[in-house]
Amino acid sequence: MSSRTAPRLMTLQRHLGWPQAGGMAMESSPLTTHVLDTASGLPAQGLCLRLSRLEAPGQQWMELRTSYTNLDGRCPGLLSPGQIKPGTYKLSFDTERYWKERGQESFYPYVEVVFTIAKETQKFHVPLLLSPWSYTTYRGS
Repeated sequence: MSSRTAPRLMTLQRHLGWPQAGGMAMESSPLTTHVLDTASGLPAQGLCLRLSRLEAPGQQWMELRTSYTNLDGRCPGLLSPGQIKPGTYKLSFDTERYWKERGQESFYPYVEVVFTIAKETQKFHVPLLLSPWSYTTYRGS
């Protein structure tokens, strides 16, 4: 990579929300996700996702971050260790756009995974296995 290309790549990665570009190490984030496109057998790269937390009063969702999966289908740095606190969180995956960009019809326009974090000292990994007609998620490690 040329010396002129590297800064441009870093700028693009920061714009897309890739934490490696912002200096946050993958292992430092207490919340990560990984999306696999089970129709192709490949990582789901470029999938837009939003992280929100349910906030009182009024129990409204507050968006914390918008990001995109990287070349490996991962979005490792969703929260820094100081940002995580006990509560109910939601990961919203824009699956409709992902499939449309691939010329594929799909059944689910978006996937929302709602989960509870009870202890902010733990690490949380939320994988998503995705096809145009189904999805599966679980708490990973």
